[in-house]
Amino acid sequence: MIIIFLFIMGLAIGSFLNVLIDRLPKEEGINGRSHCDYCKKTLVWYDLVPVVSFITLHGKCRYCRKKLSFFYPFVELVTGAIFVWVVYWTNGVINLVFTLTMVSSLLVIFFADAKYHIIPDSIQVVFFLSGLFLLIVRGLTPGMLVDHLIGAIVVMFPILFLFLLTSGKGMGFGDVKFVFSIGFFLGLLNGLIALYIAFVTGALFGIIAIISKRKQLKSRIAFGPFLVLGFMSALFFINKIKYLITIFYRF
Repeated sequence: MIIIFLFIMGLAIGSFLNVLIDRLPKEEGINGRSHCDYCKKTLVWYDLVPVVSFITLHGKCRYCRKKLSFFYPFVELVTGAIFVWVVYWTNGVINLVFTLTMVSSLLVIFFADAKYHIIPDSIQVVFFLSGLFLLIVRGLTPGMLVDHLIGAIVVMFPILFLFLLTSGKGMGFGDVKFVFSIGFFLGLLNGLIALYIAFVTGALFGIIAIISKRKQLKSRIAFGPFLVLGFMSALFFINKIKYLITIFYRF
């Protein structure tokens, strides 16, 4: 029963994250009523039940019958699944609250950058602060704080270099700020591992997209989603990743 409850809670949070994903990059307020993207008709509460409304409406607007994007229930389902995973991975209520907040901000960053090529500053602040408070809960000391700041600067440097080298065309400044926060939370070694995973997965995606002709060589590809994948991999699987690295270097 607890798994079902956590999943439903994740669906509800995912519905709110959809609002943030669509409105923050456009600098719109988040207090307004939801409406259809096509006919602009204000939606009532039973049109907004996570996943269920999409199914009962057969993926179409109740009013104009335009086909709705599967993007919205997909975000809700992903959020629900991740919430279940995080709860079983995390110990302690306070630790859990900050971890769920951080992961929720990561989901907004992932989908907002993938959809609009923008990482909103407001959600970056939420990510950084939730990570900072999580480190404090885990026993952050002044000496450790210095180490984390050094890690943040070093991990950020390759992205900052690419940003300056390409005058912001190859890498946005939002990526630079995001990587700083990643390096700050994970520290130097784990942050570099997360960055490496982001570069590898991003390169593989780019190659596949070009081969499948979904992207051209000069097409812009959002890097934020791959940074999120790198961070999540390092956050949840760092010990296994380090073990695989040691095995690789033995050969």
